[in-house]
Amino acid sequence: MEENFFGTASSTTAKNVYLHQEASSEFEKFGEGFQLGPYNTRHLLSDPRRIGFMIARHKFVAKMLHGYNNVLEIGCQEGLGSIVVSQEVNHVVATDFYKPHIESCLSRLTGIVSNIEFRGHDIIDAPIPENFDGAFSMDVIEHIEPAQEDRFMTNVVASLSEHGVLVLGAPSLESQQYASAASKVGHINCKSGEDMRAFCNRFFHKVFMFGMNDEVVHTGYLPMAHYLIALCVYPKKELAEQ
Repeated sequence: MEENFFGTASSTTAKNVYLHQEASSEFEKFGEGFQLGPYNTRHLLSDPRRIGFMIARHKFVAKMLHGYNNVLEIGCQEGLGSIVVSQEVNHVVATDFYKPHIESCLSRLTGIVSNIEFRGHDIIDAPIPENFDGAFSMDVIEHIEPAQEDRFMTNVVASLSEHGVLVLGAPSLESQQYASAASKVGHINCKSGEDMRAFCNRFFHKVFMFGMNDEVVHTGYLPMAHYLIALCVYPKKELAEQ
């Protein structure tokens, strides 16, 4: 035992905790550890707080969709948020229109997380009509051309069941004065809180707005929120049928 540890003062009980974890078959499939994709690795090394913010957003999604059977993710990127949500729902269909992201997810996560199915798909092209009871899309709508946002939402509605729920998240319009130059180039469709609410109300019967600053989700004054989350309930299915 002692050859595995530095020093001699710590108790045998403390050391056995580490030896038990290492010997557990539950951890064998991870090998040397879980590998992040290149995008998230860059953020972890350059600004690790961004990883914390992203995980906090997806934790909120996971709690809102707790116990849901079949959940659609639109814009899964490298799958880190997908893993967070997968711990609270039965099945996640995680989609992205960027091929390297899906290829990265398939190469790193196949056989590790059993209840996530990664698919390449552009929601602007078409819905995924599998009657999902929940959906989420974090950090996507701000990258969509305003002329295409209705099509985005109509196809999301067409992918949901009659009583489906969507969690939609994006940086607020007010936050953009603090955004980096690189972010501003891609953030072509940020909204204020009330504009986000009005947009979502066109496609859902009920919309509940939340603000977020760093890792904290709140119901405070939306113009002071750095990030917006809309919890959208009961899709207006007639819009998808037109």
